[in-house]
Amino acid sequence: MSTFTKIKAIKDTLSNSELKLAKFVLSSSNAVRDLSSQELANVVGVSQSSVVKFSQKLGYKGYPAFKLGVIDALNANSTDTNLHGKITLNDSFRQVSEKLLSSKVAVLNETKNLNEEMAFHQAVELLKSSKRILICGLGGSALVGKDFSYKLQKLGMWAIQEPDMHAQLAFAATLSEQDVVFAISESGSTREIINVVKQAKQNKSKVITVTRYGPTPVSDLADIKLYSVAEEESARLSSIMARTAQEFIIDILFIAITQSSRQGRQLLEKTNSIVSDFRQSS
Repeated sequence: MSTFTKIKAIKDTLSNSELKLAKFVLSSSNAVRDLSSQELANVVGVSQSSVVKFSQKLGYKGYPAFKLGVIDALNANSTDTNLHGKITLNDSFRQVSEKLLSSKVAVLNETKNLNEEMAFHQAVELLKSSKRILICGLGGSALVGKDFSYKLQKLGMWAIQEPDMHAQLAFAATLSEQDVVFAISESGSTREIINVVKQAKQNKSKVITVTRYGPTPVSDLADIKLYSVAEEESARLSSIMARTAQEFIIDILFIAITQSSRQGRQLLEKTNSIVSDFRQSS
């Protein structure tokens, strides 16, 4: 996972000193190549211990490992995932479409880079082996969850997405260690989702989460953690970008399950055929 991707994903959780370091690394990353931890601290105006803590917060053992991560990211010519201009009221249709397209591509790249392949493999196997799957989310996340439940049902899997949070909590109380909760929360701190996940854990059910990158109250309870990204710079596009990232995650899972399940493919072909025949007869 790119060092720059990690920094962008956790920017809203950083302290003032860490935020200064994050901004410097993102804007002057080439300079980091030649700076020691003390030199970086002096340039940014923070303590050397802040540099070390910042490195560790990003998952590195210390500054040398962090510095190598920055160099690797530079050498890999990481895709620029900043929003390519904010949409304004005066933008033409062409400008709106181009900016929206750029934003969506950026968010998809960010989300891909945030997730390890092994986490997807583990999530696929857990979903396939589960008896029942409860998918929970609020707002836009609930819409993504409903789409995922439809997809899994087409594969013959017992998946439910109930928009009412009281119903979700009540259903979670009936789960067992053979069942799975798939929790979607952009912030990772939605109180209702936390309660559902806690209830599931009490029943020894497995939990898969889709949240922003980094520790959150929801992902901290997960057996498998997946991450999604939304560009924070544009409030106008935030909900669109959040759904784009989350839908990317569930589509990858759906395709992977379909690839690995012969029975699922047969059921999918059957359901598609039945719907197609109905449309033609209408």
